[in-house]
Amino acid sequence: MKPTKQEFKIFTVDDVKVLFEDNHFLILNKPNCILVQPDNSGNASMEELAKQWIKQKYNKPGNVFIGVPHRLDKPVSGVLVLCKTTKALVRFNEMLRNREVQKIYWAVVENKPETPEGTLVHWLRKTQTGNFSKAFQSEVAHSNRCELDYKYLSSSQYYHLVEVYPKTGRHHQIRVQLAAMNCVIKGDNKYGAKRENLDKSIHLHARKIEFIHPIAKEKIEVFAEPNLEDKVWAAVYQNTKA
Repeated sequence: MKPTKQEFKIFTVDDVKVLFEDNHFLILNKPNCILVQPDNSGNASMEELAKQWIKQKYNKPGNVFIGVPHRLDKPVSGVLVLCKTTKALVRFNEMLRNREVQKIYWAVVENKPETPEGTLVHWLRKTQTGNFSKAFQSEVAHSNRCELDYKYLSSSQYYHLVEVYPKTGRHHQIRVQLAAMNCVIKGDNKYGAKRENLDKSIHLHARKIEFIHPIAKEKIEVFAEPNLEDKVWAAVYQNTKA
């Protein structure tokens, strides 16, 4: 019997996996297939679950503030920074604008890169419909320049693990740029994958974030493990340790 698609996984406060917390920040390992912020669907979001988690942990009455300075696409997993104070939110947003936050992603791709490491530069244009971006080799109307560095890490029998260092933050940037070099992310049928994952996730994971704490002025470096219960992630991850 073929497995059925798990389109409506139920997320609860138990899915809040805390990587770092202080008075100003709550950094989580976001599961795939969950929204960062609520929408009209009524499905759970990381923002809402984080508020519930804080209320339970600290037995806090009334409303809980959670600010969302950046987002991960619903099918993507990994490091997600949330702010517990407006002061942290304002300052972290400023740091993002000034590119003072370093991010690293892991992507499991269908084809091994032709060169083990390199830089990709494209001009991305977001379509008016379909939540889709297209990459161009040179500037076109209504496009934005985007850039990332990548490095090949390992392979399993069928897939390959690439580490990505985005230098800009455009819509679907990593997904589009990797697809443009014939390294489509596993499960990302929007950008040309052979097939979608059963749960509609894609194998893109926010692996690491690094920044200087805007209030404490200390270096914050946070890593998130991918879902190693997923056989594809487990296989490529194991080979990085070989």
